[in-house]
Amino acid sequence: MQRKKILVFSGAGVSKESGVATFRDNGGLWNNYDVRKVADIRAWREDPQTVIDFYNLRRRDMGKVHPNQAHLIVAELEKYFDVVVVTQNIDNLHELAGSTKVIHLHGELTKVRSTLDSTLIYDWTEDCNLGDKCEKGSQLRPHIVWFGENLNPKFIERAEEAARECDICIIVGTSMQVAPANQIPFLTKPNTLIYVVDPAEMDFHIDKQRKPFLYHIQEVASVGMEKVKSEIENI
Repeated sequence: MQRKKILVFSGAGVSKESGVATFRDNGGLWNNYDVRKVADIRAWREDPQTVIDFYNLRRRDMGKVHPNQAHLIVAELEKYFDVVVVTQNIDNLHELAGSTKVIHLHGELTKVRSTLDSTLIYDWTEDCNLGDKCEKGSQLRPHIVWFGENLNPKFIERAEEAARECDICIIVGTSMQVAPANQIPFLTKPNTLIYVVDPAEMDFHIDKQRKPFLYHIQEVASVGMEKVKSEIENI
């Protein structure tokens, strides 16, 4: 019997419980940094040192955190389902928890890439410095999609395919405010079961025909994922 397919669409709320600072929450990173100076392609061109310093700090912080129960449950679902994780997060906590099919829409903190050839991507766990160059002699930069840049079309294609094919979609830890990524869960079939795990009220549009198939679990990611697991384990 073919295993049912699950799309997990995750955001910052999943990693928040591990101690990873978010951008959008009160007290989040956007309150401490001007996003235009650290997460915009123009900032990289004007002041690459500040940008590199910011991501070096975040990379160091990543070495101090671990997957939480939400990450572990997502990984555990692979025992029973064909699971694809599409995440807006740049950390590697899904992978550390054991998930094997993870699509990072906005890049990865533990990688850098060439400024000359975007296909030259390197695993990177130490600080990246001005003067660090790719094999073609070009400066390395954080492997992050900044404001002013497009998402990788190959990753978008893979994410959209996972959405169209899935039987269950789990939206967890995201406010669904970041376009175009927020459209992906709604490329699912009209009768796909959708679970939204978010302690806040849903403030995004749901088509009328989808509402009977959508369940809002108003909990933090770890508690909500426990409830989702209980709901779907006998499907």
